[in-house]
Amino acid sequence: MVKVRLSRGGSKKRPFYHIVATNSRSSRDGKYIERLGFYNPDATGKDEDIKIDQERLAYWESVGAQVSDRVKNIIKLNHLSREERDSQRQVKLAKKKSKRDELKLKLREAAEEEAPAEEAKAETEAEPEAAEEEETKKDKDDSA
Repeated sequence: MVKVRLSRGGSKKRPFYHIVATNSRSSRDGKYIERLGFYNPDATGKDEDIKIDQERLAYWESVGAQVSDRVKNIIKLNHLSREERDSQRQVKLAKKKSKRDELKLKLREAAEEEAPAEEAKAETEAEPEAAEEEETKKDKDDSA
């Protein structure tokens, strides 16, 4: 079975993906039948970030090639302009950051609520001990 999927290239921590038609049994970065385009997630400025040969992609889909989910998403992104893609990415990152900040705030509030409760518990435990010490002192005084 033929699949259209991503093949990773680029150096460590700097991904670059080729969009390839390949046998589903071959490894991710292994042998492929045809290179259909590329996706560069780190593209900045005037660098091209997505390029896909639509005619060849249509051909492979017509002969029964299965397109991976990630490639489907990249194809959808390819129909948008570069500015629209960048704005979508910024909105997505802002949502993630706000969720992360809310979670940190909740954890911090929970920790602050637990800290006074633990102090109060320690004080209540210390009070009975103090009362027991006073009673033993009184007993000693009475026996003397």
